[in-house]
Amino acid sequence: MSSWHPEDEISISDSEDEDDGLKKAFHGRDAIVFVVDAFLYHEPDFLMAAFSLIREAFLSGLLVNDKDLMALILTNTKNCPEPNEANCLDAIVMPENCAVFLPPRQLNTAIVKHYLEFLETVSEDFEEVYGVCENDGANFSHVLRLCLDLVDQCTYSVDNTTIVYLTDKDTPHPVNSEAYGHALQKASDLSGKEVEFQIIPMWDEFNYDVFYKEFICLVHNIELDSFEPIDPQRSREMLADRKFKQNFVRRSLGHFKLTLGPDLALSAQYFNFYQKAKGPRKVLIRRADNAVIQRKRLTKVFKKDPETEELTDGRLINITDAWYEINLGNTPIRLSYEQVNRVRNLHQPGMMLLGFQPRSCLDNFSYSKTCNFMYPDDSHIVGSKRLFRALWERCKARDKIAICLFMSKRKSMPRYVALVPESREDAESGSHYSLITNDGFKIVYIPCASYVRELDPSEWNSIENSASGEQVDICSKIVKKFRLGYDPTMFCDPELDQLQTKLLGLAFNVTNESTGSRYFPDAEMQDKRIESILPKFQELFGEDEEPAKKRSAAASKADGSNAAKIPKLSADNLNNKDYVLDMANKKALDSCTKDQLLQILEQHYNRKVAKSTKKQDLLDIIYNN
Repeated sequence: MSSWHPEDEISISDSEDEDDGLKKAFHGRDAIVFVVDAFLYHEPDFLMAAFSLIREAFLSGLLVNDKDLMALILTNTKNCPEPNEANCLDAIVMPENCAVFLPPRQLNTAIVKHYLEFLETVSEDFEEVYGVCENDGANFSHVLRLCLDLVDQCTYSVDNTTIVYLTDKDTPHPVNSEAYGHALQKASDLSGKEVEFQIIPMWDEFNYDVFYKEFICLVHNIELDSFEPIDPQRSREMLADRKFKQNFVRRSLGHFKLTLGPDLALSAQYFNFYQKAKGPRKVLIRRADNAVIQRKRLTKVFKKDPETEELTDGRLINITDAWYEINLGNTPIRLSYEQVNRVRNLHQPGMMLLGFQPRSCLDNFSYSKTCNFMYPDDSHIVGSKRLFRALWERCKARDKIAICLFMSKRKSMPRYVALVPESREDAESGSHYSLITNDGFKIVYIPCASYVRELDPSEWNSIENSASGEQVDICSKIVKKFRLGYDPTMFCDPELDQLQTKLLGLAFNVTNESTGSRYFPDAEMQDKRIESILPKFQELFGEDEEPAKKRSAAASKADGSNAAKIPKLSADNLNNKDYVLDMANKKALDSCTKDQLLQILEQHYNRKVAKSTKKQDLLDIIYNN
């Protein structure tokens, strides 16, 4: 998506090559290289915590975006064992005190399983397999060069590379040493490349000022005064759950043309404010081998014989060659597939301006349909951003909204919409609305009269259901005690989280705790908050009466209150007249079916009764004889 910002000036070139800049460039993949400091082994809890963070990042990355490349390197090691793919290091110059566990590869279940098996034995075998170097450690600049060489040698096209370094040391080398200067020089070299560097401190008292503040500023080409250190605990949480922090291009729902008047239009695209959590597509699989069943839709026509009404001459046709046939009296009318599509498409997809109205005419909230957001796009009509900005500024200055007719795609229903100018400056800081508010137009779908439902509030809005002022006050206090501040990053989608947990359990045979369960409210803490208000609440509303529990079948049988079930009559019993008469005297024919009762009346009582007679009437006839 080509971003638009009102502060950016749009220059239109008069050269012949002005359309070259509008061509979309190919976007490659993102590569994430994890580098673990082996000095963490001196604090075993830190080392296992680092490997656990990478485990969560692998599992989360496999679910969210498995197209990313991931790699794992260990630095400051004593030994250098070869990875599973030994030939991946043929063209790589390996520095001292470094080991490659995983070269940059696309995530799959085999790679993640290999890492999970490594975690099972790493706490016992780490010192023997990798060990910890006894000198000052590996040269930090050589480690960064190794990361870039591995990414360059992979067979994928990579756009962005992120190096994630997990350590507890404030500096990789002593200050004013030669290796210290080489590391800063390497940071200057990285500033001109598409490389990001992230430091993940494994302890909370980490000091950025010693080395990493200057290093990160050189990599990102920013001033030292503008550097803002991230809380170590927060950085570890963001690494473990990449579902919340994704660097991806927002995909638009579609492009359309906004017609403002005769020979005046601009191209735009619209987006969702929120990302929908869509589950995987359902497929049919064989029970024997779990193979996916491929389904194809075939259209077959037959010729119907008017005399015998038999179907003959069956043949397959394409859906575009199909037709619709309706009968008007005795005359059949056949419409082709193309003719039906012409009727469905009332006009070309797009948006047409109808007029302007004051902003006060529109309610703040409309529950007819979820709103969308609109951005300009120069890829179809050059100069759309400039015209869009002019329309946006004038609507803001005059406090107006634009009323338009919007048809998002072919065969869709045209809707009346209002274009409401939005500004990032209008959003309250600290509110979650500030995360979704941008400069542009919000598309509000205007409801029609037929959309509004008629509700009858007489059932609940009565004097009997009203509460006193004191009761309302005590309930308001309880609600305030349970109030909490909402932040979108605090909560997970429970449906999506449960689905991902089940997928991981099936793929790797591991048990993962649902992420959403961490944010459930603590019931004991809630009880303590309202402990002082409960006596007054019970005094006003009284004690809650527990509903009577239903008696189970086992308890009823033990009490002897439930009679034993009478078995149904077999065919031999129905033919035995003495047995049937005995059962009739005991009035024990209730378990018989309706057909059996009709047979008993006809065979033993010589009475024919209509089949439409109810079962209870048949029983009354038998018992009264």
